[in-house]
Amino acid sequence: MKRLLIIGLLLLSCSTMGQRVVDSAWRSDVHTVELYAEGGSTVGMGATSLGERFMPVLDMGNRGLLVLEFDVLRSEPEHLHWVLRHCNAEWQADDLEPQEFMTGFEYGTIDNYDFSFTTLTDYVHYRATVPDRYAEFTHSGNYALYVVVDDEGDTLLSRRFAVSEQAVHIDATVGRPYDGMELMRRQEVDVCVDSRTTALTTQYLRVVAQQNGRLDTRRQLEFAGYDGGALCFRHRAANVFEGGNTFRFFDLSNLRSPMYNVLRVEEYGGEQMAMVRPCDDRSRNPYVAETVLRGGMKVNIWDRQNPRLEADYVWVNLSLPVAQPLLEGEVHVVGALTDWRLDEGSRMDYDPRRRAYTKRLLLKQGYYAYQLLVRPMRSHEGETGRLEGNHQETSNVYTVYVYQHSPADRADRLLGMTMVER
Repeated sequence: MKRLLIIGLLLLSCSTMGQRVVDSAWRSDVHTVELYAEGGSTVGMGATSLGERFMPVLDMGNRGLLVLEFDVLRSEPEHLHWVLRHCNAEWQADDLEPQEFMTGFEYGTIDNYDFSFTTLTDYVHYRATVPDRYAEFTHSGNYALYVVVDDEGDTLLSRRFAVSEQAVHIDATVGRPYDGMELMRRQEVDVCVDSRTTALTTQYLRVVAQQNGRLDTRRQLEFAGYDGGALCFRHRAANVFEGGNTFRFFDLSNLRSPMYNVLRVEEYGGEQMAMVRPCDDRSRNPYVAETVLRGGMKVNIWDRQNPRLEADYVWVNLSLPVAQPLLEGEVHVVGALTDWRLDEGSRMDYDPRRRAYTKRLLLKQGYYAYQLLVRPMRSHEGETGRLEGNHQETSNVYTVYVYQHSPADRADRLLGMTMVER
């Protein structure tokens, strides 16, 4: 078994070089993957005021731990291991050896699991803490966590996290766009970076901003000048984001009596089916402020005690009625329910018989928030304006990353991260 694990790690190393790491389940029976800092983020980055979890981050000096939880829709457990890789600022695995980015082992066994009960769908719920309690990260930066099947060497899932030095002070603000155009539809993120202990040079510094959990909005900011001793990245086109709109949501916490935005729940062939209220085009509607998750999810059940093991899985049917398919591009359901990705797993298909875009997702009982984005052809970034509308007042979360790679560094370092809410 150990030999198979080593072979699997070597194959994983070869297959991931040069590829951009994304949060993904590599097998169709893997669902509800969560990675978060134990006891909350050590640098205040793990959750927003609404309780959402975006990509977790650890403080390199505090020996923090991550908690990984996920379900596999099988009745028997498997022999699983987790594996860590260091990545560059573009989320591509680099050539750092394990001994260069941490003490201790870069892999461990996942032997903490429980079986679901009182559910129509059988599943095994796994839980692991990463890294080993005696290990410590010695290099900051982006990291990828993989789960590998021992007996087969196959990869089960991947998740991203970061280790920050918190060596710089980051002053980030959200306001109206600098150019005066579409003031009521866009938001600008301005950033200034200062350090009293680390020599900062724009030649080796990279500042990146990202809206909510969306990897497609990740942008590198352009240096604009100095403000005292701080390096400022502001008043440039890359700083301006679409405002978007309040997230849509539905609640599957109670399957006996459908709740918010769920029209009905039916059992068919031993499976649960839920029909969500059809979506509409909100692009011309006035802005309405609501306290909802900004694309997050929360596993929850109303009539049982243990949501991790007693929450059932439901086939959720989403729809967007339109007379004709959109010419602008593809329609995607984006949020934690689709790992914030713009790919086949999030794309809605047009059904000419129903005159509607449709999407079917297998989700665990709970609360889910999402948006409908239009991805133009030959573009990597989704647009909110076509179906959601854009509003300057929208409550969004922006994450700012400050990387450095000087000639003395073997790999990209993450000097600091911060989060700012609109």
